[in-house]
Amino acid sequence: MFHVTRIGDSRIDVDFSGKLDSNEMRFALDELMRKSEGIEHGQMLCRIGDFDWPTLGAVAVELSRIPEVFRFIRRFDRCAVVCAREWVRKASVLEGTLIPGLAVKAFDTHQLTEAHYWLEDMP
Repeated sequence: MFHVTRIGDSRIDVDFSGKLDSNEMRFALDELMRKSEGIEHGQMLCRIGDFDWPTLGAVAVELSRIPEVFRFIRRFDRCAVVCAREWVRKASVLEGTLIPGLAVKAFDTHQLTEAHYWLEDMP
């Protein structure tokens, strides 16, 4: 399952669980692009449930659209990742250090309220 919800003019919420194949990855990227259109200095809340690794086809779709993915990421200043798996939280924070201009902070599933507060606490 992949669902994107636009919250006002500067935020999207992304809910993900399950497995992504190439068709689902195409849909997911299209949704992210469409729902984030016009956002500048935005916030993103990613809630990640139980999931399987994406298929090789899904990875190929993402790689083929990498310039578009970078344009998408540049729309955001903050990303809160909420997930029960510690390794996903650590990987998210590490990935955030590799993306200039994007602050990423990870939260356990019981810290959803804290994630919301962190996103709203813009300088």
